[in-house]
Amino acid sequence: MTLISLKSIYKIYNVGGEEVRALDGVGLEIKENEYLAIMGPSGSGKSTMMNMIGCLDTPTSGFYQFEGEMVNEMDDDQLASIRNRKIGFIFQTFNLLPKATSQHNVEIPLIYANIRKNKRTELAMEALNSVGLSDRMHHKPNELSGGQRQRVAIARALVNSPSIILADEPTGNLDSKSGHEIMVILDKLHKAGNTIILVTHEDEIAQHAHRIIRLFDGKIIEDSEIKK
Repeated sequence: MTLISLKSIYKIYNVGGEEVRALDGVGLEIKENEYLAIMGPSGSGKSTMMNMIGCLDTPTSGFYQFEGEMVNEMDDDQLASIRNRKIGFIFQTFNLLPKATSQHNVEIPLIYANIRKNKRTELAMEALNSVGLSDRMHHKPNELSGGQRQRVAIARALVNSPSIILADEPTGNLDSKSGHEIMVILDKLHKAGNTIILVTHEDEIAQHAHRIIRLFDGKIIEDSEIKK
């Protein structure tokens, strides 16, 4: 089943009187349970593509369908609803609340979804257990290693059972050992049926995916399958 369909997507900025095409007529389909890496040098459009797929930004023109819904026609409230219900975000900088415990950080998407407190606690515990952090439930970010913080972020991304997990340079702030542990978790999540979209500039990280999209100057220059 096709989860995401992008057709003739343009994102155009006016910078100092000049037109900059961050995305220049991009077309892409992503199916359920794909493991996709988006790659490209700085300025290639990969961050803009991630923001577009993650409903953090809207195209200047073109069509974006997410599970059959026309994203490019949505208002801010509808986009926020899609982000909360259907997309699990994992960021390079973790984006955790510094004064909140692991459990509370994981519960945040559930609070926005108006899930009752008892259920929130249960779901957060399950998500933290799934990334091996059941013993760090009441620790705050400054009491955790970088790898543990990213695992809390993964638990938060999982807690709403999203349609896709969108990971932006998920190992960028980690040492190689912690980075490897994070990629092992993402590999397991894919095997469990999750759709994963990985944004990275590292070939070694991209090799975990089963399909690589390469961008240059806002255009897709390569779309290739990785044989496993």
